[in-house]
Order: sequence, then structure tokens, then C-alpha cells
Amino acid sequence: MKSVRTFFAALALCAATSAASQDPVFDVHVHLREGSASVAEYERQIKANGRMITGFAAMWFGGPAQALAGNPDQIRRSNDGIMALAATNRKIIPVATVHPYDGDAAIKEVNRVAARGVKILKLHAHTQKFDVADQRVLTLVKAAGARQMIILMDNASILPGDNEKLFNLAVAAPDTRFVFAHMGAMNFRFWNILALARTADGFAMPNVWFDLSATVLLAADTPIEEEFVWTVRNVGVERVLLGSDYPQMSLDQTLDALEKVDFTPAEKAQIRYGNAAKLFGLDGGQ
Repeated sequence: MKSVRTFFAALALCAATSAASQDPVFDVHVHLREGSASVAEYERQIKANGRMITGFAAMWFGGPAQALAGNPDQIRRSNDGIMALAATNRKIIPVATVHPYDGDAAIKEVNRVAARGVKILKLHAHTQKFDVADQRVLTLVKAAGARQMIILMDNASILPGDNEKLFNLAVAAPDTRFVFAHMGAMNFRFWNILALARTADGFAMPNVWFDLSATVLLAADTPIEEEFVWTVRNVGVERVLLGSDYPQMSLDQTLDALEKVDFTPAEKAQIRYGNAAKLFGLDGGQ
């Protein structure tokens, strides 16, 4: 009898996974380090795994030698490259970058790419070697926010004070929308502070979202899964997005991990697509 129950449980899981694989999916965290070749490989993997992708936010940089301060001309050319790729593939939302320490040149580039329709700016304190608490970072994100750009920032807790500095940055730039990638990684528990912060008058912090790239893989089917789900619900499931961090992790791995985590089907649908649709104004977003 036990084997029969196990069989039907496995069957139900397969059915749920199959249905989820056909639901709308938006991947907010894709690195196209090799340009069109990366796009082709990303889409090949998705097809080979029987998945469907509705859209993805794609950036060109991701290595320690890229997008450093003092190279605004190179950054501008690379931003042009990702915009050109997006023009050939309707599923791509291009993600530009600048370096905060490039000052006026960085703000000029923000204005230029925003005028070209770019909605997302990626900043990565670890690989770009800047301090999130530096005043130049605040100046930049405020300028980008004034152009209605969304700031995608690394939040893998690699650098000391990562969570705390990002929290303070979001408070200091309330009119700028942020997506904190990896939701703190193994320090994700910090973000439960939002549940308390929001009890203070005028401290709702409605400008903060997260992506679950990498962290969902660490949490699925582990002793920390329950705390992870609790944290996501405390920050607000409606403020959490799906990200793969391709090519370091695949979309298939990420979707499999999300399916294992004890969210409700409705919560998983929000994370896979619904929340991104609303934030980025995609089809189906309100």
C-alpha cells in the first residue's frame, strides 16, 4: 500500500512540474558574456530541458575585468552591444551598466541608455570594486531613478555589510526602485527586518524587490528551507522575482529548485512571472 501511495505522490509531482514548465517564466538575471553565442546557448538549454521562456533580462558584463571605473567609452560600447542584441530578440530586456565612480560620465550614460528605452541598470559592488556606501553611488541611483530605471544590484553577502549598506541605500533613495539579486544569499535572514521596518510610520520601503537566483538552489530540500520560505513571505512574495544567474546556474536548475520549495502554486506563479510582469510592465502585468 505504501508503494502505491509513493507512486501516486511521484506522479502528482511529475504532473505539477510538467504544468509549471509550461507556465509563463521571466528570468531577471542572465549574463550574456559572449553576446549572441550566449543567447543561442541559453535558449538551446531551455529547449533541451523542455522549458519555455517568456522573456529575460540580459546584461553583458559579469567578470572581474569588466565595467571597471575609468573606462566609460568601453562601457558605452558594450551597452550598445546589449541593446543591439535586444533589438533582434523580442524576449530580451536589455540591462545596461555604468560605474558609479565615473561621476558625470556615468550619469550621462544613464541618461543616454534611458532615452533608448533601457529599463534596468545593473551594479555589482564586488566585481566593479566600489563601496555601496559611497556618496557617488547614491547620486547615481537617484539619477537613474529619476529616469524611471530599476537598479539591479548584487546582494550575495560577499562583501562586509552588504545587506546593511543596501538597506540604507534604498532608504536614502526612496524614489528609486531596486532589485537585490540573491536576496542576501546565506545571509537572507537579515531581510526579515523589513517586516519590522514597515511597522514604522512612513517606512514601508515599497521600492525594494529581490531575485532568488542561486539562493533558491541552496535552500531547496535543506534544513534552511522553512526559514527561507518564512523570509520570502516576510519581505512579501509579491516582491520576489525569479533569476537564474546564467551561465553560472541554469534556468532549469532554478525552476527545479523553486518547484521543490514549499511555496503555494499561486506563490510560485507570482515568482516565475507575475511579479516581473508588474514591475517591468510586461504582457499580463497590471
